[in-house]
Amino acid sequence: MNNNPGESTDGLSGEGTSLKPSTLIDLNVLRPFMRAPYLSAMATDRNVPTTENIPPNLLERIFYLLSVILMVITFPISIFMCLVILQEYQRAVILRLGRLLPGGPRGPGLVFILPCIDAYIKVDLRTTSFDVSPQEILTKDMVTIKVDAVVYYSIKQPIDAVLQVFDHRGAVELLAKASLRNVAGTHMLLDLLMSKETLSKRIEAILDDCTDPWGVRVERVEVKEILLPDQLRRALAVEQEALREAKAKVAAAQGERDAVKTLKEAADIMETNPIALQLRYLQTLNTICNDKTLSYVFPFPVDIVRKMMK
Repeated sequence: MNNNPGESTDGLSGEGTSLKPSTLIDLNVLRPFMRAPYLSAMATDRNVPTTENIPPNLLERIFYLLSVILMVITFPISIFMCLVILQEYQRAVILRLGRLLPGGPRGPGLVFILPCIDAYIKVDLRTTSFDVSPQEILTKDMVTIKVDAVVYYSIKQPIDAVLQVFDHRGAVELLAKASLRNVAGTHMLLDLLMSKETLSKRIEAILDDCTDPWGVRVERVEVKEILLPDQLRRALAVEQEALREAKAKVAAAQGERDAVKTLKEAADIMETNPIALQLRYLQTLNTICNDKTLSYVFPFPVDIVRKMMK
């Protein structure tokens, strides 16, 4: 048994060592564990991590108490500065001393804020639309056109719309213009003219996927008009007119062919039955004879004329 009080007798260290006060607690070892709750409380699933789950520090508690004291001293005047009315379609994102308050966005109805330390940003949840100005695009078949569209979107996550993007409306507008140019530039001109709905759906899918981290939901994208150059429009008009004339000539030729076939069948029937020819003769006389007719035409058999000439 070791009776030396300066040496360890617990048997854990393996050999007798003197215990000094500086070796009882190693701050370098404990420092990572002290920061672990802080890091775990941060919302790291966002592009900009938020700290609403971190408890306030001493300085923040002091400012909180001073704000409450100021509100009590100036009551009831301060109550008008602490209450905010939000409409049914509005939400408020509150920042206290620059940090996001836990509990998510507030509203609708009355919302209480503390003077001097709380700042709030109103977010409108209604569907908003904007026009995409005509974009000059070079198609896959090297034709320069202009395409414009309209985009409908709404805010689904007010916190992300405020904290994750500087200006969600401006960002969506610029992204819509870039997506319209990129998607339309990979198609042929005739494909764009014939499948505007498909083009709209593809742009909508791209915008909805890219704006999801911003808390924005793109509801609908509509391509309004594809503007062609004047020279190209005249060329297409001439081409379509030539196609229409060709189709009209083909239809007229087919009609004449069908009429000749019908007349041949009628002649064959009349040749086999002379009475049919006589009935057709009488029907023709009935057709040309009316009250206003001044001249009458009687068909004369050619066989009789030939006999008289002989």
